[in-house]
Amino acid sequence: MKTNRHFIIDFDSTFIKVEALDELAQISLKNHPQKEKLCSRINLLTQLAMNGEMPFPESLSERLKLINADKTHIKKLILKLNKLVSFSISANKDFFRKYSDNIIIISGGFREYIVPVVQKYGIKPSNVYANSLIFDPNGKITGYDINNLLAKSGGKISQLKTLKLNGELIAIGDGYTDYELKSSGLIDRFYAFTENVERPVVISNADYVAPSFDEFLYISKLPMSISYPKNRIKVLLLENIHNDASKIFKSEGYSVEVVNKSLSENDLCEKIKDVSILGIRSKTIITEKVLSKAKRLLAIGSFCVGTNHIELNASLKKGVIVFNAPFSNTRSVVELALGEIIILMRGIFSKSSLLHNGIWDKSSNGSYEVRGKKLGIIGYGKIGSQLSVLAENLGMEVYYFDILEKLGLGNVNKCSSLKELLKKCDIITVHVDGDKRNSGLIGDKEFRQMKDGVIFLNLSRGHVVNLDALANNIISGKVKGAAIDVFQYEPLSNDEKFVHVLQGLNNVILTPHIGGSTVEAQKDIANFVPRKIIEFINSGNSFYSVNFPNIQLPPFVNAHRLIHIHYNIPGILAKINSVFAENNINIIGQYLKTNETAGYVITDISTKYDPDVINKLKKIPHTIKFRILY
Repeated sequence: MKTNRHFIIDFDSTFIKVEALDELAQISLKNHPQKEKLCSRINLLTQLAMNGEMPFPESLSERLKLINADKTHIKKLILKLNKLVSFSISANKDFFRKYSDNIIIISGGFREYIVPVVQKYGIKPSNVYANSLIFDPNGKITGYDINNLLAKSGGKISQLKTLKLNGELIAIGDGYTDYELKSSGLIDRFYAFTENVERPVVISNADYVAPSFDEFLYISKLPMSISYPKNRIKVLLLENIHNDASKIFKSEGYSVEVVNKSLSENDLCEKIKDVSILGIRSKTIITEKVLSKAKRLLAIGSFCVGTNHIELNASLKKGVIVFNAPFSNTRSVVELALGEIIILMRGIFSKSSLLHNGIWDKSSNGSYEVRGKKLGIIGYGKIGSQLSVLAENLGMEVYYFDILEKLGLGNVNKCSSLKELLKKCDIITVHVDGDKRNSGLIGDKEFRQMKDGVIFLNLSRGHVVNLDALANNIISGKVKGAAIDVFQYEPLSNDEKFVHVLQGLNNVILTPHIGGSTVEAQKDIANFVPRKIIEFINSGNSFYSVNFPNIQLPPFVNAHRLIHIHYNIPGILAKINSVFAENNINIIGQYLKTNETAGYVITDISTKYDPDVINKLKKIPHTIKFRILY
């Protein structure tokens, strides 16, 4: 494609993710007894040169001597580098092919491995300027052409001068020698490429910082493989979410900020303005006020089971999808409940406290097995049903009550009312969801209906149980023991002091909302939620969303995918298709799902269309949000 611009691109840590000579050392020194020491030295020499702390010729010469490689090693290196092309470079092959005449590789590396790698992207060998290796008759590297301009200090400047290029010159690179092109005055703009490595001395002197090649293409108004640079998608993760989530989002190319606590409504309103993806746990409250400040928000990830802390309908009306982790921490909560039941039935908690104070209380009084006891489960969802199976395996007689019709597992017994369960069971555990209708579900009246000496647990939500009433019933002896993991008010961070009426009471286990806080559960959640959000952003999949109509989509090839979210008003789909028909656009595939509030339409169309079509689709009445996927 004809253009008056030339793109001068570095190879090491720019076109590819790594420094090629460092990788060559790993190959050639594989069986060397001092491999680690030598590779470490070679890496240091690379960094010194790239940061401008050591003359490039000196670094290059010393590295080549230490590497001790031959042609067979070069062949292996080429195979390796083909798999290590920078992600955003490999995603934009079409750009390199279209502008092949104007793309120039200038590198202090070697043609012998650079040309085979860049040729696959349509870059001409004649447009590659690099050093040349010298081999002996047996193929062993004995040195390099020291007369090559790029083998000398200021080599890139000297090389560029000889090319006498006309038009606008744009350089993209990560190292000090790339920055030198800008300081020489030979180029018009210099982009510091930071997808693979960030060098402060280079960044501070760049015209622009390009976290990805997509960002460079976007700023330069050049064609790219995606509609929007991924590095511009900002992710905010709150409440000490497992580090795997941050890694997954970063590997996708997103910009990630981590705050290891929840934020107040006002603080979140300020923080969320330019956020595209918000990750939270149960303490952060997403209100309509917060959503009103979220100008770029696409998705909220609730890194827990519950979503009652999020205004789901308001999120939908804003076009913001919400995902949670419905299965990931189930086992962790169940195991905690079982452990606490056994500890409370045996009176272990109080006996342990006595022994810590030097009192030896070896007695079976008040200590019971769980086998044969009646366990009552209020809420027979994912946690309640799994708990029933494991409790039955321990020999317990299990009962459950749920307002919804649920299939009982194993030999579990269904109760027709909450009152029936309360009167019948020796141990009662609550596992309902955070629905506001469950507020105050267990209070004075319900405690009075329970057996004397009952064991009581709540690992669901803090507003479900009146804890003042529980405290009174523990003091009176009606409740023999209790385990509480959730509270109506919970500290915003670990620095805030916790004060509660249940503190200091006998045979009471208090835990700081850790039912799902195991390494396994948090890791599972941190992998599940980000992948669902990324699927939605990349392909439009809404499957497992808690507020959007659920659609599971096939992959799309050679098409544009258009996402249209609208209020569930009759006739919207007809208006969308009328726009396509009026503009002679062929629909390759179309998918529609609705719920009470909104409709979600995904349309795959041929790649050729008038951009004005997009404006027409956005202006359809009752549209909530529209976006384009490539």
